[in-house]
Amino acid sequence: MVLLGGVVVLVCAVILVLTLPGERPQHEGGGACEPVRVRGWEPARAVTAEFARYGDDNSRLDDWTGGDGSRSVRLPDGRTLWLSADTFLDRVHPETTFGGPARDASPAWVRNAGLVMAPDGTLERTLLGPGPGALFPGLAAADGSEVWRWPVQGVVEPRAPGSDERVVRVLLWQREEGTGPWVFGIPRATEVATLSLPDLAVESVEPIDVPASTDPAERVLYGTSAVRDGEWTYVFGADERTAQGRAARAHVARVPVGALADRAAWRYWDGAAWQADPGRAAPLPVGAKPSGDPERGASNTYTVTRHGGTWLLLTTDAGGPDGRGLTTVTSYWACDPQGPWHGPSDVLTPPLPEGGEQAGAVAYNPQAHPALSSGDGLLLSYDVNVTSSTAAVQRDVELYRPRFVRLELSGGGG
Repeated sequence: MVLLGGVVVLVCAVILVLTLPGERPQHEGGGACEPVRVRGWEPARAVTAEFARYGDDNSRLDDWTGGDGSRSVRLPDGRTLWLSADTFLDRVHPETTFGGPARDASPAWVRNAGLVMAPDGTLERTLLGPGPGALFPGLAAADGSEVWRWPVQGVVEPRAPGSDERVVRVLLWQREEGTGPWVFGIPRATEVATLSLPDLAVESVEPIDVPASTDPAERVLYGTSAVRDGEWTYVFGADERTAQGRAARAHVARVPVGALADRAAWRYWDGAAWQADPGRAAPLPVGAKPSGDPERGASNTYTVTRHGGTWLLLTTDAGGPDGRGLTTVTSYWACDPQGPWHGPSDVLTPPLPEGGEQAGAVAYNPQAHPALSSGDGLLLSYDVNVTSSTAAVQRDVELYRPRFVRLELSGGGG
C-alpha cells in the first residue's frame, strides 16, 4: 500500500490454526467437508490484461492507473465492484526512456477508489469522491494528523434483515498517520460503509469496533475477508503485533445477513462461543504441529472462501521453511470458520512482471474472487509493489497493479 513518503506493504504476521493430518471436524452448517488442495494453477492473462488496458487509457485523467487492495463484489445486475486501497490516478506515458508505460513523476493519488466492471468483464469507470478525492473520505485527528480509510472486503446484502432492498456494505480499516513501526498507519477502527444500488453512491459510514487497547499492536481490525454462510456473514480480521516484533493473531466475527452496519448485531468468537463484547474475542488458537515444523502463519490480508462444504484460506506465507519469507502463497482448510485450520500447503510463488525481480518488487495480498470463478477453478489476484522505491512504481506501471491466476482445486465435497 502506498504512502506519500514511500511504498509500504502491510504485512503483519497472523498465527493460524495448524492441526495434525487426519483430524476431520464436522461442518456446523452440514454438508460434506473434505480436505481442499490446490492441484495446479495457470496465469489468468485476460483479467490481468484488462486491468492494464484500463489503467493505460488516457481518455480520462481522473481514473485508476494502479492500486492495491484488489477485492471484488459481484452486484445483483451482473456488474462487479472492485475495491482499491491507495490508488494512482493521472496520465500514463506509453513510451519512455525506461522502455515501457510509466506514470508522471508525481502522479495524483487517493487513499481509496472503486472500479466498476461490466458483466462482460470490461472495466468501465472509476468511483471517486468530490475533488476528485477518495471514495471513502478521510478524517483528521485531534492533532491534525491524517486519518484515512482503506476498503477491504465488501458484500451485497439486504438493507436490513428480511428487506427486499439490496445495498453494498464495504468494510473499512480506519488508520492514522504514524511514525516508526507505524509508517503504514496506526490501526484505529473497523467501520462499515453502505452504498446504494444500482448507483453505488456512498450513503453512510458506521463505526463497528473501536478497540479499547492503548497498544496499537493489540487492536484487531476486521474485514480482510467476509463470507456468507446461511443466515450469517463471517468476517475475518487480525491484530498487528508484528509492529512490535511479535506474531499477530487471526480473529473471526459473525453478523446476521442484513446487519453488517449494525454494531450491536456483531458477535465475536471467544474460543468457545460467540460473544457480543469485542473485548472478549479470542485469537484462533495454534494447533499441534509435527515436531520440528517451523512456525507458520499468514499476512493480515489473507483471504477466505468456500469450496463445497469446506472453508479455504489463502495467504502469503509469513513463516515457511528455510526462511523463504513472503514469497509463497499457501493454503489452509477447515470445516468451520473458527477452525481448526489444517495446513499449510504450498500453492504457488506468484510470478512478478517482467523486470520485477530486478526492481525489488514483491507480491502480496492474495485475494479470492469466487463470483468470477467456475467449477473447480478459483480466480486469485495478488498485488505487486516495490517497497524500497516510490520512483520504481512510477517508472513502470506494472509494478503497482494487481495480477491474476486461476487455481484448480480438489476436494471440498463440491
